[in-house]
Amino acid sequence: MPRRHGSIAWLAGEMVTIRNNIVGGVPAANLILSGPRDLTAGVRVPIEHLILVAVIQGITEFLPISSSGHLILVPAVTGEADQGQVIDVAVHVGTLVAVCLYLWRDIGRMLAGTVRGLRGRRDPGFRLALQIILATIPIVAAGYALTRYFGGMPRSAEIVAWATLGFGVLLWVADRTGMTIRRIEHMGYGEALVIGLSQVLALIPGTSRSGITMTAARMLGYERAEAARFSMLLSIPTILAAGLLTGLDLYESGDVQLSLDALIAGGLAFATALIAIVAMMGWLKRASFLPFVLYRILLGGGLLIWIYTG
Repeated sequence: MPRRHGSIAWLAGEMVTIRNNIVGGVPAANLILSGPRDLTAGVRVPIEHLILVAVIQGITEFLPISSSGHLILVPAVTGEADQGQVIDVAVHVGTLVAVCLYLWRDIGRMLAGTVRGLRGRRDPGFRLALQIILATIPIVAAGYALTRYFGGMPRSAEIVAWATLGFGVLLWVADRTGMTIRRIEHMGYGEALVIGLSQVLALIPGTSRSGITMTAARMLGYERAEAARFSMLLSIPTILAAGLLTGLDLYESGDVQLSLDALIAGGLAFATALIAIVAMMGWLKRASFLPFVLYRILLGGGLLIWIYTG
């Protein structure tokens, strides 16, 4: 392997692993990095498995039900081998495009506000951009430390089950007790940091990054749709960084078939994610998180029964 390609592959592997520890992804226990890795090496993914992974990722990425928890369970249920990190990143990039399309106004405000802010004219768009950066720092630091010094977080169906159940109940408590009077425009930097700190709990597989940030925002009194909106904005930086790095590695590998697989997976994830986002936001504007809580309790409880009696 050429030296330059190896360095890019290793850097991409590091970033993808941190991202997977933060917001979910790799369904196999292969997250410990001991040196340069060729992320493009591996078996071809059966089309049925590719579709399953892409659809699951698209539906679950932004819903408060844990995408990583579902993807970890896929090989356990289907018996299929790990599809590899490139496919994982492809489906995450698909979901990234979906959330950027849905939140294009917020993203445009942040970009324009940042330009004006750098010129000394601060506005709400610049303030929101700074809040997203501030809220991202804790999980990036914690994810890097966990990956670099402790080899990543253990991933098992048992951990997923307990986290799915426990944090589902916590979401219910927050949604029942939290006020619904605040919007993102009312957010201070301290509150953004609190929500960012809550993301550290998402290092536990099955917690759900979106779920725990929505829980924190609801505890702070934010409207349900606003909690989901801020949570989705928080997902953008880490997905973008991991996708760019591994996309470069995929391009340099020259693996056309794998590139086609990645495009198919990314396209399916984009379509299903956009549908899921629209449906979730429409629901949260008029109802509670109860359906997601019930789903988590049923899934977590069912998994625990399967684990301890199977």
